Amino acid sequence: MTRLACRRCGLALTLMLLGGCVYLPETTARYNPDCGIYERKAIMQAHQVGSLMGCQDEGCAVLLVAAGAVTAASAVISGSVVVIGNIVYWLEKQGQCVNSPHKPGDAEVSSAK
Repeated sequence: MTRLACRRCGLALTLMLLGGCVYLPETTARYNPDCGIYERKAIMQAHQVGSLMGCQDEGCAVLLVAAGAVTAASAVISGSVVVIGNIVYWLEKQGQCVNSPHKPGDAEVSSAK
């Protein structure tokens, strides 16, 4: 097998494994008793939307490339939404948490001279 044929087989296998999936952001919430608030967190979940069955030759290659492009685009967009969402949720938590965590040994130092 030539190098080009090996690359094509590897690309086809990769796209076949990715094809038919999209990544969507999902938000989870859990109660934090120390702060008295619900903390939210965004995560990415993969969802299968279909499978490629019965394709042949060139048509199959086109479908695999299209499915791979959709998967990659959804991963980039959803990943961006998750990162930005988690930053916003973290800032929200910092503003709402009444009991801010203190490290052991931290003490207020008075500057009396």
